[in-house]
Amino acid sequence: MSTTRRRLWPVLLPLVAFAALVAVLAVGLKRDPREVPSPLIGKPAPPLLLPQLDNPGAQVSATALKGKVWMLNVWASWCGACREEHPELLAFARRQAVPIYGLDYKDTRPAGLDWLRRLGDPYVASAFDEMGRAGLDWGVYGVPETFVIDAHGVVRHKHIGPLTPQVLKERIEPLLARLSAEAAGGRP
Repeated sequence: MSTTRRRLWPVLLPLVAFAALVAVLAVGLKRDPREVPSPLIGKPAPPLLLPQLDNPGAQVSATALKGKVWMLNVWASWCGACREEHPELLAFARRQAVPIYGLDYKDTRPAGLDWLRRLGDPYVASAFDEMGRAGLDWGVYGVPETFVIDAHGVVRHKHIGPLTPQVLKERIEPLLARLSAEAAGGRP
């Protein structure tokens, strides 16, 4: 290596490293933080067999929902963003596009029941996951999170954060319409 190259190398190395760091950060800044890839997309939904929030003697079972397109909304009474999305869930549930099941995550039964009593209950049923074990199986990062499951029991979409009218209209509803049409027509 020539003397000139030896002198330039200590100067160029930090510049090249800085340029690489800037490129990585620039790509990261353009991504939507709610678009966290889920390893569950395209795979069978994890097992879900938990007691119902309002009836501990009954269970919510993902297996029992095979053959139906449905949504799982992970929520908790202590979650501020869940309160933000709740009116949207209520309005969406009234349209009866698909059944919405809840997963009350790391909560207490009295707090969850009180939440639904005061704010309204958009769910066909809510599973009670006091310790968060089912949430771990589903890859829950935090609440709220919403999953769309097709009639074959496959997770087709995961939304992190509160559902908004825009998200429902642009992402969730078109997907649900397509999945429901596939289920009605028998196409996978």
